Amino acid sequence: MVIALFRRFGTLLCFLLAGSVGAAGVPDDCSQLLVATAPDWDSMRGEMRLFERTRGGAWSQQGAAIPVLFGKSGVAWGTGLAGQGEPGLRKKERDGRAPAGVFRIGKIYTYDAQLPAGANFPFRQVSVADAWIDDPTLPDYNRHVIIPDPANPPPWFEKQKMRHNDFAYRWLVEVRHNSDPPVPGEGSAIFFHIRRGESRPTAGCTTMAEDQLVRVIKWLRAERKPCYALLPVVAYREKWQAWNLPPIPQ
Repeated sequence: MVIALFRRFGTLLCFLLAGSVGAAGVPDDCSQLLVATAPDWDSMRGEMRLFERTRGGAWSQQGAAIPVLFGKSGVAWGTGLAGQGEPGLRKKERDGRAPAGVFRIGKIYTYDAQLPAGANFPFRQVSVADAWIDDPTLPDYNRHVIIPDPANPPPWFEKQKMRHNDFAYRWLVEVRHNSDPPVPGEGSAIFFHIRRGESRPTAGCTTMAEDQLVRVIKWLRAERKPCYALLPVVAYREKWQAWNLPPIPQ
């Protein structure tokens, strides 16, 4: 009798754990959330808002919305905490679309030796040895790599290096799309970074004015497990409750 009850309890526990692991949306441990919405799937423009909550509490918007730019072709479903199981257009390498869904925020990469004053988040100063692999044929696709000898780099390094002395890449905030593990060809090197102009969309990143990006960097805190949600408005209206998102801004 005891053994039978134990077996039933164990089966129920496994079922509940499996359901918890597979649940899509913003996880309970995330208490900082960046929410970007696009007018439609083919839009290169949108707005991003910053939200906070206490664990289990309601989301509260922090400050004004930020104008942002997405991929030159719009957005497509990506792979992260939510989005990978959705039917429809999927993010692919060099498709000019930003990944839609819910994603963890990774490390900050910068040319500078320090983050802006007031910031407190894991970061790395990018050196001449740093690369981010966006070539699906290479074994470290969608990974940060540090080569051992920058004076004698491997043949692939020139096209993958991170140090370009390009103002748009002064601050890179990693969006963990297609990261766990990376699938070749499903999209790579997705970041927040400085926009090149008010009407210059990206190859798949989310960009904004530098002062607004600095605002985001100063706000982020690792212990709050920040996440990023990007959705077209129609998809947001369908998903916000099931994915634990704030009500869509009016």
